Amino acid sequence: MPRNSQKLLWKPGTMLCPLPVVLVSCGEYAGAHNIITIGWTGVVCSDPAMCSISIRPERFSYRIIRASGEFAINLTTAALARAVDWCGVKSGREFDKFKEMKLSPLPAKFISAPLIGESPVNLECRVREIHELGSHHMFVAEVLAVHADPGYFNPRSGFFDLAASEPLCYCHGHYYRLGRHIGKFGFSVEKKKKRRPPRKKQVR
Repeated sequence: MPRNSQKLLWKPGTMLCPLPVVLVSCGEYAGAHNIITIGWTGVVCSDPAMCSISIRPERFSYRIIRASGEFAINLTTAALARAVDWCGVKSGREFDKFKEMKLSPLPAKFISAPLIGESPVNLECRVREIHELGSHHMFVAEVLAVHADPGYFNPRSGFFDLAASEPLCYCHGHYYRLGRHIGKFGFSVEKKKKRRPPRKKQVR
């Protein structure tokens, strides 16, 4: 049974939380570049791999991305929480955010924008479409390449263990690290493996 039989009715709003909070880098690796903190981001297609970010036109990074048609999405961790917040409240017009937050710019393979070395995963993105929606404009982009920190590969399973990086998420103005693992995709219909009875030792 629900906690309350009647729910509160609010005006329309962006209540889809929690969300991944990412650092988007743009500009030139060897030239002028910037970082912007983005909460409005998401997956829009699997094949081809495509993501979206939404930015207010008045933000400094907006014109950089619109002019270059490319950017990098850098996933964040609990250790990057201060940098994530700082890059979201300070403007690239006044600060070199890489320098101020002691972040390491790395060269990408297919785009000019730098990657953030401290991020566990970096996505190189090229803009396909721009949708001018209202307060924010959405950049829909194709993912050209993914860079993964080898430190998060589990040597036992051979899988990339992103959870070990303590990914950061955003929920109604607050940052959180991911919590306890409770299942994997398809666990609700997965058949339990029958345990084989122990073999009886033969008496000779």
